[in-house]
Amino acid sequence: MVIAGGGPTGLMLAAELRLADVDVVIVERRADQFLDSSRSGGLLSRTLEVLDQRGVAERFIAAGQVFSMYGFGGMPFDVSDLPSRHSYVLALPQSTFEPMFADWVLGELGVPIIRQRAVTGFTQDPIGADVALSDGTSLRAGYLVGCDGGRSVVRKAAGIDFVGVDASTSWMIAEMETDEDPLLGMHHDDVGMHAMNRAGADGPVRVVITERELTLGDNPSIDDLRNALVGVWGTDFGLRRANWISRFTDATRQATTYRTGRVLLAGDAAHVHPPHGGQGMGTGLQDAVNLGWKLAQVVKQISPDGLLDTYHAERHPVAARVLANTMAQGLFNRGDARHQALRASLADLVTIDEVRWRLYAMLSALDIRYDLGGEHPLIGRRMPDLDLQTPDGPTRVFTLLHAATPLLLNLGAPGGFDIAPWSDRVRLVNAEYDGAWELPVIGAIDAPAAALIRPDGYVAWAGDLDHASLPVALTEWFGPAR
Repeated sequence: MVIAGGGPTGLMLAAELRLADVDVVIVERRADQFLDSSRSGGLLSRTLEVLDQRGVAERFIAAGQVFSMYGFGGMPFDVSDLPSRHSYVLALPQSTFEPMFADWVLGELGVPIIRQRAVTGFTQDPIGADVALSDGTSLRAGYLVGCDGGRSVVRKAAGIDFVGVDASTSWMIAEMETDEDPLLGMHHDDVGMHAMNRAGADGPVRVVITERELTLGDNPSIDDLRNALVGVWGTDFGLRRANWISRFTDATRQATTYRTGRVLLAGDAAHVHPPHGGQGMGTGLQDAVNLGWKLAQVVKQISPDGLLDTYHAERHPVAARVLANTMAQGLFNRGDARHQALRASLADLVTIDEVRWRLYAMLSALDIRYDLGGEHPLIGRRMPDLDLQTPDGPTRVFTLLHAATPLLLNLGAPGGFDIAPWSDRVRLVNAEYDGAWELPVIGAIDAPAAALIRPDGYVAWAGDLDHASLPVALTEWFGPAR
């Protein structure tokens, strides 16, 4: 398996494949995982749950800062009462998160990485793909996954359309040092939203500026930054140095398909959008966790190739919703009277519990429901992290998912189902749980007698162990009885 791109999405996918004992190599153009601070600023609840499912969340939580407030379109609200063990936002810049994440994937799990080279193209046939690298060499792989960003070479070489909305607005973001005290906080004008804050008590100033005219290009100069500061605040605050400067736009695009033959896309290669709501990195990580176990089962011939089609069917609608809500949030940035009226209306709405719960569940991906059929409301949703009592002692659901293997959780009397025909792939755990079952947005649900949980933490089936639908679900998702 070849993964093009060693950012968070590529690393997460590699980890999932390694945990499933599938050979995988990452091809990464960078010499190391160093990043400036212009990337993602933190992790939302479902992303933290995904990391918890693999037993590594605590190391990142310890390195970040927990906040109970988040917002939609700049309107803040409390998120601490959502039904999740991680009902908060973790402030942890990608420049800190990614090297730590790489230490786990490359160091502890031992995933190999080919650095300072890039995938430049490929050819595929019915049994694999020949992947061309920038140094003139090539790799032969069963599958190629493009995790190589918004300008994905893999996507372009595959001829997959990237449709959506062109940029209408651009923002400059920078970390700077000034001789004068900056005006910290948010500022709105008829162009949009601008903000300054300090990185630490005495650290450099970080600024984001809505540009007065759409400007494309990744490398704005210090003179561009100075002119933008003057245009908003009437002064450059004695700008003497910029540690880094970057630019982003509100271009919003999505691949029309996430798969063509033996080539797949994940993360920014499959979808790009402005950073409103901080959903980008988490969406990519969750793409990887959805895809990883499916690829592993197909490679190991546990499941037919058609299982991979469920990756697009499940994840494409999720990203489409992210794109839609980032475009909606962009409307709240402008400071003219009409947009301020819109902001005031939203500020009133987010005081309603049901509204803020629904908004944060959407932003954090806690409310995702894959269309897997079935009658129980748990099916297709992420399994809550229940505190269980088992014959081996107390444990949590997420602890049982650390090995990234399917789990049949029996909450009734032991011995109600013979797991032997699937025991090489699915773990049966008998457990007790006496607490309430509550899911984000939909609230309390009736407890199922048993639940079949996929490696990505989503429930494939729920019901009574003696129901005829259980063997059908086991076969559909984890291969036929043996």
